Amino acid sequence: MQALIQVRNLRFRYEDGTLALDGVDFDLYPGETVALLGPNGSGKTTFVLHLNGLLSGEGQVIVCGLEVTKRNLAEVRRKVGLLFQDPDEQLFMPTVLQDVAFGPLSQGCTPEQAQARARAALAQVGLVDAAGKAPYHLSAGEKRRAALAGVLAGQPEILVLDEPTTYLDPWGQTDLITLLGSLPQAKIIVTHDVLFAAAVADRAAFFQKGRIIAQGSVADIQRRFGWAPPAARPANRPD
Repeated sequence: MQALIQVRNLRFRYEDGTLALDGVDFDLYPGETVALLGPNGSGKTTFVLHLNGLLSGEGQVIVCGLEVTKRNLAEVRRKVGLLFQDPDEQLFMPTVLQDVAFGPLSQGCTPEQAQARARAALAQVGLVDAAGKAPYHLSAGEKRRAALAGVLAGQPEILVLDEPTTYLDPWGQTDLITLLGSLPQAKIIVTHDVLFAAAVADRAAFFQKGRIIAQGSVADIQRRFGWAPPAARPANRPD
């Protein structure tokens, strides 16, 4: 089976000299969901920002047969839908509906087609009633869902979600697990929530100091590295 994403020997250093990625190899296959686990600062977010060209390091990143280069960025970004950690980075239009329709419009859809896609995406995330609201009137959890609707409206082949459970209450997390399970796209999910990862992911990759040092089931990674859900961590253990 041909991998949707192939990454080989990816390295990236920030301008301040910090080595964020130190030779990462990774594959994502059709239909699978992979959780990226690891401590803060281990390179997870830096890694996923390379998958649609927001960052560019040394090595090779291939998405759906296209090398991630300036020449291919527009097509790559059609294929990879990225949900940022902070939904405010993705919500900037006067209404939620306009925000969600922005992606399809930029892809060349007519206003009618874009609105139809946007309404369908809002229905998927349970925000139909918020279509006419200003994004700043939404709760934090609603903003998260609106940003996800914007990603889904673009109809990408791959979903990359960076800490998607942030701001979601337990009911919102349960709804998100159900939604992700219903979506056909391959997915990469950056998360610190092991219970969430176990509920949605086929396998996990563990980042440490800019490298993937282990891959396997979420349960295997948890056993090897002693990870636990935040509520289960001892009070005296640093996060």
